[in-house]
Amino acid sequence: MSDTLTFALLLIPSLIVAIVFHEVAHGYAALLLGDPTAQEQKRLSLNPIRHVDPVGTLLVPGGLALAGAPVFGWAKPVPVQPWRLSNPRYGMMAVAAAGPGTNFVLALIGAIVLGLFGAELNAGANLEEPSLLVQGVFYFILINVFLGLFNLLPIPPFDGSHILEGLLPRSLVPYYAKLRPFGFVLFFGLVAVTWFAPQWGVLENTVGPAVEWTMQKYLSVSGAISG
Repeated sequence: MSDTLTFALLLIPSLIVAIVFHEVAHGYAALLLGDPTAQEQKRLSLNPIRHVDPVGTLLVPGGLALAGAPVFGWAKPVPVQPWRLSNPRYGMMAVAAAGPGTNFVLALIGAIVLGLFGAELNAGANLEEPSLLVQGVFYFILINVFLGLFNLLPIPPFDGSHILEGLLPRSLVPYYAKLRPFGFVLFFGLVAVTWFAPQWGVLENTVGPAVEWTMQKYLSVSGAISG
């Protein structure tokens, strides 16, 4: 029980920070591109209460953690009105990219902080257990990398779907838009499989390789800083 509690205390703050900054980044990008909807609805705040979704921010990640599955979650989506953007087609691409982009920046900040503990990292081979601070920063990097890459999947309603839609020829956009209702079904199916059948390794075999490669790059930054 103590290990589970410690894991939760390390994981939950990192997940909340990653999700809140992700959503606020969407709202600020929309504001800069002409859509003040998020500002009007007071969703540009870093106050987690304004963004928490009881299921996506608490129930799902908590259940996945207890099941030993990869942990992910979501917040209440920041409202964006494409028609209010100065250029709806490319504006939506920029707004969508702002969320994952912010997660990658947060991961870089975490890698720099982790590198500042160079003495402990260099002595890692002789340590039975890294300090809670080092573990916490590591999970902070991992969660942001995973959340950023996961949201880049080109499946509605993920951010990657908006980016792909903006890149498609205009003639194909109406056909792609018809996939949106099925995207939600696929998404909740993915949540269910990850939660109830973690042994299948669905996420590990899809997003997993990209997460592992990206983590290596961030940890190389930490290693370079630590010397």
